[in-house]
Amino acid sequence: MKVLKFGGTSVGTVESLKAVLSIVKKSYEAKEKPLVVLSAMSGVTNLLTQLAEDASEGKAFSEGLKLLEDKHFTVVKELLAVKYQNPVFTKLKLFFNEIEDLLQGIFALRELSNQSKDLIISYGERCSNYMVSKVMEQYIPESLFVDASHYVKTDSNFGNAHLNEVLTEQLIKSLYITHGDKLLFVTGFIGSNENGRITTLGRGGSDYTAAIFGSILDATAIEIWTDVNGMLTADPRIVKKAFSLPVLSYTEAMELSYFGAKVIYPPTMIPAFLKKIPIVIRNTFEPDFSGTVIQFDSGKTSLPIKGISSISDISVINLSGSGMIGKSGFSGRLFTLLAREQINVVLITQSSSEHSITFAVNPADAKRAIQLIEIEFELEIQANKLVIPAVEENLSVLAIVGENMKRTPGMSGRLFAALGRNGINVRAIAQGSSEYNISVIIGKEDLAKALNAVHDAFFAELKKTLHVFNIGTGNIGATLFKQLEEQHDFLLDKNDIEIKVVGISNSRKMLFNTEGVNLSSWSAELENNGSEADLALFIEKMKALNLPNCVFIDNTASKLPATYYEDIFKANISIVTCNKIANSGKYAQYKTLRDTAHRHGVDFFYETNVGAGLPIVRVLKDLMLSGDRILKIEAILSGTISYIFNNFKDEASFYDVVKKAQELGYTEPDPRDDLGGIDFMRKMLILARDAGYAVEAEDVELGAILPEACLQADTVDAFYTELQNENAYFEAMKAKAAREKKVIRYIGKLEGGKVSIGIEFVDENHPFYALSGSDNIISFTTERYKERPLVVKGPGAGAEVTAAGVFADLVNVGA
Repeated sequence: MKVLKFGGTSVGTVESLKAVLSIVKKSYEAKEKPLVVLSAMSGVTNLLTQLAEDASEGKAFSEGLKLLEDKHFTVVKELLAVKYQNPVFTKLKLFFNEIEDLLQGIFALRELSNQSKDLIISYGERCSNYMVSKVMEQYIPESLFVDASHYVKTDSNFGNAHLNEVLTEQLIKSLYITHGDKLLFVTGFIGSNENGRITTLGRGGSDYTAAIFGSILDATAIEIWTDVNGMLTADPRIVKKAFSLPVLSYTEAMELSYFGAKVIYPPTMIPAFLKKIPIVIRNTFEPDFSGTVIQFDSGKTSLPIKGISSISDISVINLSGSGMIGKSGFSGRLFTLLAREQINVVLITQSSSEHSITFAVNPADAKRAIQLIEIEFELEIQANKLVIPAVEENLSVLAIVGENMKRTPGMSGRLFAALGRNGINVRAIAQGSSEYNISVIIGKEDLAKALNAVHDAFFAELKKTLHVFNIGTGNIGATLFKQLEEQHDFLLDKNDIEIKVVGISNSRKMLFNTEGVNLSSWSAELENNGSEADLALFIEKMKALNLPNCVFIDNTASKLPATYYEDIFKANISIVTCNKIANSGKYAQYKTLRDTAHRHGVDFFYETNVGAGLPIVRVLKDLMLSGDRILKIEAILSGTISYIFNNFKDEASFYDVVKKAQELGYTEPDPRDDLGGIDFMRKMLILARDAGYAVEAEDVELGAILPEACLQADTVDAFYTELQNENAYFEAMKAKAAREKKVIRYIGKLEGGKVSIGIEFVDENHPFYALSGSDNIISFTTERYKERPLVVKGPGAGAEVTAAGVFADLVNVGA
């Protein structure tokens, strides 16, 4: 036989009850000989409790009683044929009349005992089971209502009664001998004492009823039907990627449930555990889903852990002092005191010096625990052997659970790496010797972030989610969004990364969406739904959302964002930027940003600062990481200047080439912004710093391309006029190159810690001789690449390649 237990949500509405009836019929027709245990209808136990408390305070209760009656009568009208309704209405009405009489008595006495409360709330189970048994009787005439209070015998600890196992076993076996051929609908949660007074079995009481009957009758399985697909790897309300576990061991299920998983209450299932009866968690609303089987041994699995559980609100008490050191029995005295006063201790950790004990309790118990400790250890406190205990509030417990942890090295490392990278401070740690559980105490405000970060870290088959906050929606930003949209599926399939752009801002508007902005319509969403742009507010909102694996992308050329970089790193958020200003400012700022990123374990990627989409910064860092020594770097790092000198030949004048470059969009609106060499200088400055030199901008020897008259022209038009006037200067340069069979290049050099940029004439033996178009090029001469330098060459300008460089940096954060 099989026990089917349905919780309150499963019997909460007409629609859910239809699902219950279908499941029970299917089991009955499959010859599984089901025994059905039902909870009260959803909300009924709370309503009955409230009515009893209202009556004890002299408040009216008739309206609530009417609501209770309507709730049940609606089900009867909907699910029971008219010809069968009257007897059921009559019986239910008798139940409601009995409740009303009890409430009247409580109202008159203004007193509510635990015994009276147990009796009143027992009607929730009695009404639901009687009603459903009668509905089922239409289809299966052998259906029979069973009031478990006649068979489940307990002591008189009302509200949380303890089972009389011997007598209960005799009575249940007798029931089954007599009615084993029937489809039994048994009230969960309730029993009775030796005098026949109704008792309740406490938290998880209906599960307990199912376990009692299943154990005594040697059930093949106990199915707990609820509103979720079994036990999940984490709370699905917080962790959207949580998934169902097919198998758990009893120990794993108990650990997960103890730390917050509400699917079952483990103590109530002990009768089933002792008999090694499998417990199956199923979803009433998705009956075809196989759910989670909880059994003696979970068997082999590839999962490093089985789940991540949590308690969202706890308080931590720290007891310290020299009087604890080497004092035998101190811990026993402390925890005996708390146990005697019914204060549950969630977690305990003690320093190896025995100087302090830290333990976690329910916040409602914290103040009383302090008072009890101060009384119990009054002499020690007065003698300064103990410090008055301190309470830390607004904390949570996160626990990773799994039998595989015992055989898998690096579990704690993976846990703390995920927490540390996301800036989550661990206040206390506890791990049992069984190694089934590692628990940490963290700030309550970080719980959602921690659960998601740790879930990503442990379940490799899932995709890591990066939460991106992007400022700048010009050519590069817009192109990046397009590339992210186009490559979304590829990133999921090949890189196991999902990128969600959750914040966008330009100079006018900003927009947030924690589920991810739709990148096919981001521009319209920003325009129509965005609020007024405010960079400081944007960054504060980004930090306040406290999402895991965050990346801030700066796709602007503004000075302002760089002033926030250090603060962003301190919030444990990585930065990807194509904005050169932060890295090419004062060296002290450059160093501060690197040190801050390193200290907080986050990434600072800026490949596009130097070579747009070319892997220049990464190649330099890889060379240095491998122990190679940089002897010399030569580079052309301006696509604009590269284009101009590559095309300044034959009959073309310098004026014509510059004009053409501007028409093609290669130059800034004022070409002097490119030809002045300042942007090139910033790139060489960044390279020099990354190569290990503390170089300032004023240390760079910057050679001029343009005569002074061109640089000093008041307007762009005036600049072009001066460019024509200086034609002889440029023609002489061209003639010299032709005479020497060389080409003109504007080259940056780093050698011996010195940076210089200037015009050079190079022959065909130089790696820069054959440069064409607007390509950038860089050559690394190192100890390993001494005879033949390592050369990187490719397009050095344009939104597509720059956005691609930002994209690559972003993917590297995910990696």
